[in-house]
Amino acid sequence: MSAVRDVCVIGLGLIGGSVLRAAKAAGRTVWGATASGEDADKARAEGFDITTVDEALGRSREALVVLAVPLPALPDLLRKVPAGTRLTDVTSVKGPVHDAVHRYAPHARFVGGHPMAGTSRSGWDAGSATLFENAAWVVTPEEADDHLDDVMRLALDLKAHVVPTTPEEHDEAVARISHLPHIMAAVLAAVGAGGGPLAMALAAGSFADGTRVAGSRPELVRAMCEGNRDALLMAVDDALGRLGAARGSLASTGGLAKTIEAGHEGRKALVDQPRRTGVTIDLTKPGALAALRNLGSRGGRVVGLNGSTAVAETS
Repeated sequence: MSAVRDVCVIGLGLIGGSVLRAAKAAGRTVWGATASGEDADKARAEGFDITTVDEALGRSREALVVLAVPLPALPDLLRKVPAGTRLTDVTSVKGPVHDAVHRYAPHARFVGGHPMAGTSRSGWDAGSATLFENAAWVVTPEEADDHLDDVMRLALDLKAHVVPTTPEEHDEAVARISHLPHIMAAVLAAVGAGGGPLAMALAAGSFADGTRVAGSRPELVRAMCEGNRDALLMAVDDALGRLGAARGSLASTGGLAKTIEAGHEGRKALVDQPRRTGVTIDLTKPGALAALRNLGSRGGRVVGLNGSTAVAETS
């Protein structure tokens, strides 16, 4: 069992600010840094220890450093990371992050992370110490070691559950359930607004729900979606194929049964997920990494750590 580590967060927007707050609420010693002077001032006003990036990294020898900056900002930040630093991140794509860490900070210890939580708001004011409660927190380890233990323990302390997987499987999955929804919301919002004042006056729950994430800051959405280009292209192609089939059916027969029924079944798959059973994984045994990844690919999750044993649930 590894030590309970202090936490340094670089980037204090919605997710980074929430990690800082939640880690402090969990009893961790925390400090942070951000390129935003406004967010830094607000965090200091709430009593948080906020320094420069160089100072924050310089005092993080034994801490867990959480990188919470947009993907385009990672290379410059990673160049500043001292060798041996224990790193994780909260970026919404994992393949490009792993590549960047190997290129710009090869001597750091790294486990990728992505908490599946957020809102359409951004900045320090949008954060919350309770943002991660009951949320899935993806980890993409390259080996099962004490640093993976550190990262999983942080996620569990923040009241999330841990879903282990590979960077490739993560990026393919989030292209469908996170990045494509941003594209669809943008299209839906633009189509609705194209209907003019009457359409906006009549817009109600379904339009508001379907376009909620279109209210996110465009530059953050672009960084997220463009950073997952290849996987997102496949998801967009799937969506376009289904929209094309719906259009063809509507034009030829006037019917939309297959499209509506497939969507209904898809929603049921989300709402009516199967019951889970308990399993354990000994993280010290050979094959532990494969067992963790297999757990995640089946929709399972780690819900606790008992020494060197991961306490998990699987479908």
